[in-house]
Amino acid sequence: MLKNVIGLMSGTSIDGIDAAFLKTDGLFHVEAGEAITVPYAVDFRKTLSELVSSGMQSKTVEEQITVKHAEVISQLLKKTNTPVDEIDLIGFHGHTIYHKPAQRKTLQIGDGELLAKLTGVDVVCDFRSNDVKHGGQGAPLVPLYHQALGVRLEKPLAILNLGGIANITWLGHKDELLAFDTGPGNALLDDFMNFRLGEKQDTGGKMALSGNVDQSILATLLEHPYFSQNSPKSLDRNEFDLTPVLKLSQADGAATLCAFTAEAVAKSVVLLPEPPKLWLVTGGGRYNLAVMRELTSRLGTEVKPVEDVGWDGDAIEAQAFGYLALRSVKGLPLSLPSTTGVPSPTSGGVLHRSVHKYHDVHRI
Repeated sequence: MLKNVIGLMSGTSIDGIDAAFLKTDGLFHVEAGEAITVPYAVDFRKTLSELVSSGMQSKTVEEQITVKHAEVISQLLKKTNTPVDEIDLIGFHGHTIYHKPAQRKTLQIGDGELLAKLTGVDVVCDFRSNDVKHGGQGAPLVPLYHQALGVRLEKPLAILNLGGIANITWLGHKDELLAFDTGPGNALLDDFMNFRLGEKQDTGGKMALSGNVDQSILATLLEHPYFSQNSPKSLDRNEFDLTPVLKLSQADGAATLCAFTAEAVAKSVVLLPEPPKLWLVTGGGRYNLAVMRELTSRLGTEVKPVEDVGWDGDAIEAQAFGYLALRSVKGLPLSLPSTTGVPSPTSGGVLHRSVHKYHDVHRI
């Protein structure tokens, strides 16, 4: 039976909240609906960034971010003129404060019980903890949704998500699936732009396109031990250090960081069972022309944004957590040995039942 779900994502780029409608059976039937992105205000983005840097829990910030998610749901419902009682379930990823699977620790803040009360809809949250508890990496979790989206596309296929951290989903013949984090996505470049110019990103890659890659510093960055590890593997947002590029000009630093993201992806190809026939890129990094050019050059094959196959690259992660929420309720796996390294297919998530059905969620 198909269910109407809303998925929510606050990604490691700390840019805002994505919310998306999805109609799905939690298997291979997925119908993407309307989606919105609501940026964080500058002050809250700073607060959240500082919390991530500290690696600490904050009940105050957790409540604030939960209320903001409820407000985004309200905006999505208003935009589409959708009554709240037509929504069966909400998938609430929350925001990752730290992710340390080697220590069997991962923390995403977001109060599922509070969100269920505010919206009057059942909420699934805390998607990663059970996988980490059972020895998995806890990430990436989106690959099963990628598999459902790509069921009719030619294989082998690679779906590259360029969020704060970059991760790849490889889809092969006969339902083969492999996934892992490749390295930095947008986070390092965003941090560099903020440090140097007070800007939240290198919009369109304009700064990077005006600079030159420092090959020596790029080689230093690529010496990180993560790149010699086998998959599955995953990263914390703060795994990589900006220090080596701080001696460069703004343009050369940005160019070098774009090359770092792309070369980390290129180095990952040796871990794939078979080279992909096509690379589809999702996440905010696909808007960075410098990164896309570096990917095309270093991969030596076709690299396209997911919009070329009719997907919404701004909404896929949010859609995925709506999809995973329904799988959680059904007791279906959210992760596999080939996606997170968990010993066996593992479900997860925590369900919070709504106490009240607020039929006027627009008053949030």
